[in-house]
Amino acid sequence: MNKTVNQKAWFLVLPVLLLVAFSAVIPLMTVVNYSVQDTFGNNVFYWVGLEWYKEMALSERMWNALGRQLIFSMVILAIEVPLGILVALNMPKKGFWASFCLVVMSLPLLIPWNVVGTIWQIFGRVDIGLLGYTLDALGIDYNYTQDSIAAWATVIVMDVWHWTSLVALLAYAGLQSIPDAYYQAAKIDQASRWKVFRFIELPKMAGVLMIAILLRFMDSFMIYTEPFVVTGGGPGNATTFLSIDLVKMALGQFDLGPAAAFSIMYFLVILLICWVFYTVMINLDKRDGV
Repeated sequence: MNKTVNQKAWFLVLPVLLLVAFSAVIPLMTVVNYSVQDTFGNNVFYWVGLEWYKEMALSERMWNALGRQLIFSMVILAIEVPLGILVALNMPKKGFWASFCLVVMSLPLLIPWNVVGTIWQIFGRVDIGLLGYTLDALGIDYNYTQDSIAAWATVIVMDVWHWTSLVALLAYAGLQSIPDAYYQAAKIDQASRWKVFRFIELPKMAGVLMIAILLRFMDSFMIYTEPFVVTGGGPGNATTFLSIDLVKMALGQFDLGPAAAFSIMYFLVILLICWVFYTVMINLDKRDGV
């Protein structure tokens, strides 16, 4: 018996497809076009093939920016994930204080990125900022505009303040999904607090933690606004991450061809990392379903 398939639902999806085409696909194709051509203005282009890709692949500038980017992402993950789990474990499970903590934890996530950068730019200034003034009063030489270590510390602490809440909220959601029967069984077996965390809470949080790691890694790997507002990529190139370097190349130097090739390589790296995380998450779901 032949079953009639109703295809009218595609008409509902069509507006979304058109929106994606205009907002993502067409700009991406434009960048691809620029990456294989050179221009000297007046909308005149010359075919160069893969020349810009080869130049970027051999560029010490790009590899240095990539190294700084990876170090930054690894450092903030090493801080934010354990700290977020610790905060989630100590949050109240129910009642007024649970709701209060959830609201407080959500506040940093509601602040726009440029405002976060402005807040910490002022906060770290020695003349008017509370942090900078306090450190200077304690005799600590702190100047994020001239000292690369201070600049890195400021950017990292700023990101931890801004985004640890996301990890904590996701971990808290994972903890709330654990049935009380697990804790009751652990209490009967006289399991220690560490064993409860290791064998009950951590496995149940594995899925949401993987999502948290994916979100935080990708966001930190694409970070631009906050460090640009605070340090401008300085001092020197100390905090010039990939996105900042790309903007300087495209808008500051107007090297559209190399910048376009840089963008495509940047996009492919992010796509590859997303695929790796997605594969790991799928394998975790399959393992938990067994």
